Amino acid sequence: MSSPYAAMKIRDFRLFISARFCITLAIQIQAVVVGWQVYELTKDPLSLGLIGLAEAIPSIGVSLYAGHVADITSRKKIILMTVATLVLCSGLLLYFTLDLSTLLQHYGVLPIYVVIFISGIARGFLTPAVFSFMPQLVPRELYQNAITWNSTLWEMASIGGPPVGGLIYGFFGISAAYTVDVSLTVVGLLLAVMVTSRPLPEISEEQGMFEKIGAGLKFVFQNKIILGAITLDLFAVLFGGAVALLPIFADEVLHVGKIGLGFLRSAPGIGALLMALFLTYNPIRKAMGVILLYSVAGFGVCMILFALSTNFWLSMGVLAMSGAFDCVSVIIRGTLLQTLTPENMKGRVSAVNNIFIGSSNEIGAFESGVAARLLKVIPSVIIGGVLTLAVVAVTAFKAPELRKLQEVK
Repeated sequence: MSSPYAAMKIRDFRLFISARFCITLAIQIQAVVVGWQVYELTKDPLSLGLIGLAEAIPSIGVSLYAGHVADITSRKKIILMTVATLVLCSGLLLYFTLDLSTLLQHYGVLPIYVVIFISGIARGFLTPAVFSFMPQLVPRELYQNAITWNSTLWEMASIGGPPVGGLIYGFFGISAAYTVDVSLTVVGLLLAVMVTSRPLPEISEEQGMFEKIGAGLKFVFQNKIILGAITLDLFAVLFGGAVALLPIFADEVLHVGKIGLGFLRSAPGIGALLMALFLTYNPIRKAMGVILLYSVAGFGVCMILFALSTNFWLSMGVLAMSGAFDCVSVIIRGTLLQTLTPENMKGRVSAVNNIFIGSSNEIGAFESGVAARLLKVIPSVIIGGVLTLAVVAVTAFKAPELRKLQEVK
């Protein structure tokens, strides 16, 4: 049995996840600040959903091509170029808040949406490059350990980012918060530069871009285990997520303001971090399919309980539980994708996963905004949780290969 710290003993992997930690921390800070800034300017729940849509549309639009590029181009080079773009986007958001700029006075929140759109393009290319580059840094037998550590650092950033963003915004102002955002993204870029480049795996035999993209899609849709796992999370995140509406819960339901919003945003990360640390020492080795189904169902139940809560600490606890359930799902799905996908196809398969899962967070944010406008905030979250439970039931019935899955090697 390998050490729980086996992947962390590899220098390039440590640099890689440290870079991802800084970038994720910056993104989380930015999400809190942008969300509160837009809500202050508009007081419209739909405007919060539009933030997610502004990022999801370009991310989805470039994903398949980005996956193809990640399978034929240096993955490290793609990472460096996209992170540099994120530095530029963070810098623009900072500029909008300075006295030198009058863009927000003249155009309202439109310039913010434009920057988020550009960052969506960058993240659309970054995701498959990161997914396919990470397994090149560790041996195959350490995939689950590496994924668990990667999730642990990601959750730490998710925990730290929202309260840090809320506290800096609350006590020092919006420009200071965006300055920290820019600084962390720059540090992430410098750490990524230090990771040793890896040669590409042998390029697959398909001729032409469209054939290669088609091969990636065919692989996903013919593999019932992978398709079941990503479909399950797609609809769970699409219907069950309530993160985009947290500014409204913080302001109108729980009455805790900006700082409270930061802690609410961090609560799922607290639960996920604790679960990730537990799984580092107790990896999932049996009944992976059943555990995946139960974890997504648990996430749906937590969303229903959160919608019904009017107590800040109860809401924090339920959100933490939702993060723990989500962490289990993320680690199982990541292990399945990394283990069952050929090396020279990981960029394209990751791109399909990004369309299903990654962008479903942003589309789910838009769906949450629309549902909150039409149904009111609390009923919309309750209905989303119920739909998540329905998705789990349908997936368990329609994907027996996933339900019966024990382990992958």
